[in-house]
Formats: sequence, structure tokens, C-alpha cells
Amino acid sequence: MMKLLLTDSGIRNASIRDALVGLLDKPIAESSALCIPTAGYGGPYADPAGPWRFVSGRAPGPMTGLGWRSVGLLELTALPGIDRARWVSWVREADVLLVNGGDALYLCHWMRESGLAALLPSLPDTVYVGLSAGSMVMTPRVGEEFVGWTPPGGGDAALGVVDFSIFPHLDHPDCPENSMAAAERWAAGIAGPAYAIDEQTAVKVADGAVEVVSEGRWKRF
Repeated sequence: MMKLLLTDSGIRNASIRDALVGLLDKPIAESSALCIPTAGYGGPYADPAGPWRFVSGRAPGPMTGLGWRSVGLLELTALPGIDRARWVSWVREADVLLVNGGDALYLCHWMRESGLAALLPSLPDTVYVGLSAGSMVMTPRVGEEFVGWTPPGGGDAALGVVDFSIFPHLDHPDCPENSMAAAERWAAGIAGPAYAIDEQTAVKVADGAVEVVSEGRWKRF
């Protein structure tokens, strides 16, 4: 399995940053990143400004602007038209994949269609850092509450790389519907392990071990 850092809103505090550096096993300034903005186009309220903020490092949750040695852009919807060996080499050369938020099921669809999802198991030394939908896509299900873009086959299934689901943006002022009570109702319908996390929280997965890294509020169901 890849090394995963599944965040709510990016690298928001020193604890999450330290977890990232630990997964990289070298300084950020010596690491190369590929950023994946695709999820930012999929939601019902998406606009082109969101992906641009993510790519440019101007989003509220730091990702591309952390001081990487280099940053490249990998747009999943473009990959089917590119020679596979070429883009696979880009992915294999990167130390970290930075995956934007937006719509988790749209992202899931394009991770599969592009071939990236099938490539992930062969990248045990690569660090995957998700932001919101970029984190949720790695779970078995997102829950009906987070279905925005509808996949061709319907449902709420994601990639299932990990065996737990994620309820993001817990108690965020811009998401008043994401209360702890709402998270409890969501978890009851997920029928599996799950975490509710706020913007100061991330879930780290390495060597099969799951660890919550937090300076905020979270709950395991």
C-alpha cells in the first residue's frame, strides 16, 4: 500500500506537517510533487477558480505551496490521450501526489478511467496526500450525503484502498450541516469503520497502521 495522509483541508498545522515529513523520510524542500486538481471540477458548485487556487498554492489549505523542490500538474482527464508510459514515468518519479478536494466520485471515476487507480498499488514508496474529496476517494464509500456528481453506475462506492470512510469538515462554519450529530447519522448508514474529522485533523496510513494526527476535533465510529 502507498503511504497515505488523508487530510480534511490540507496541511493545516505543525502536527500534520510533521506527519508528512515523516512519511516522505526527507525534507519537503528535497521532495518532488505532482498535484492533481481534477476533483475540483466535478462538484455541482464547482468553478474554475477553485482548481486554480489549489494549483497556484493560494488555497486556504496549504498543499502545493509548502516549499517543494518541484511541483508538476497531473490532470487526470488528459491522461487517456497521452502515451501511458510517458505519464506513468512522471508519477513514478514523484515523491508525493497532492490530490485536490471537490467531488470524490468524480475524482474516483477519473482515477479509474485514467489508469491511475490501477497504478497506485505499485507505488509503495510514494506518499499520497488527499484534501477532502482527495481523501474520501480512497475509502470504500462516501455515503449518500456526499454524492454530488453521479457516476455512470450510480451508488456511492469509492476506491476502497483503505477500509474506513471519512466524514470531512466537521463543525466547519462554512458547512453548518456537517455537525457531529450529522456525522453520527452518516456513520450509521456507512456500515463500516469511519472517522469524522475537522480541518485540523488528518488520518495517516503507513505499513498497515492507521493513526489520527490532530490538533482539533475528530471521532472514530
